[in-house]
Amino acid sequence: MGVIAIFGPTGVGKTAVAIELGDLLREAGEDPVAVSCDAIQVYRGLEILSGAPDAGERERLEHRLVGVADPGEEFSAGRFAELARSEIDDLLAAGRTPIVVGGTGLYMRAALADLDLKPPVPDEVRRLVEAQVAELGSAAMHAELDPDVGERIHPNDRKRVARALELQRVGLDPPERGRELWTASLRHPTVLIGIVVDREELADRIDRRVDAMIAAGAADEARAAAAAGASRTARSALGFEELIGGDAGAVKASHRRYARRQMTWLRKMDGVATIDRTGLGDAEVARAAMALVDRPA
Repeated sequence: MGVIAIFGPTGVGKTAVAIELGDLLREAGEDPVAVSCDAIQVYRGLEILSGAPDAGERERLEHRLVGVADPGEEFSAGRFAELARSEIDDLLAAGRTPIVVGGTGLYMRAALADLDLKPPVPDEVRRLVEAQVAELGSAAMHAELDPDVGERIHPNDRKRVARALELQRVGLDPPERGRELWTASLRHPTVLIGIVVDREELADRIDRRVDAMIAAGAADEARAAAAAGASRTARSALGFEELIGGDAGAVKASHRRYARRQMTWLRKMDGVATIDRTGLGDAEVARAAMALVDRPA
């Protein structure tokens, strides 16, 4: 059957839909396994904050690449690509069906396509850039970027500003964010499914998700990770700093901003079958996804 990729904005319900789709695939004689493509779900101890599948959900559908790194570790797209491609290749070789699930665009591209991913920079360069961004702010450091690079990166996008500066200082050009995921560079036949929802419903889903996260102890997770020396990539989790500060409204705002960027990215991609889940339950969305999977090539 090949690979099934499910993606969409944060809070849209990708994990729940993947689990329901897993049930339908088993009924059709397939053996599905989810492969998470989330930059924060890779970290142990941030399960609530990242919306990682819980024990009950993982019992219904096996998930790979969840909780595979310590929060103190830097985790790059290149490292993730090696892990994800290995998982997907092994699953296909074993006759199983990978359901790639995620909202982190670069990690999704890294898993599915042969991208030219840049290598990690030396630790001393990374630490210096990280310290300067922390002291001066991402907008100020953005001014140091070469003009052709800076115009592709928002000054407030702290993570991308820092990564671009790191690469620039060691003489490497940051990769352009393009449409290469959906070209012939795909490593395996893949059904690409994007889940969308109207803005009002998405905002409501995000609010309810954040409220549930906070009630379940997401702030405690963030504080524990910070106290243990969380890496920059772990601290880039949506709402990490705001949770530590106890500002629930700011956490929700950060989720909404990120969701808008994800929706914009999704709409620009070629070859994606979108499902508008406005007013639909998880099982209904999964049935629509199953119809796309079963569609003749």
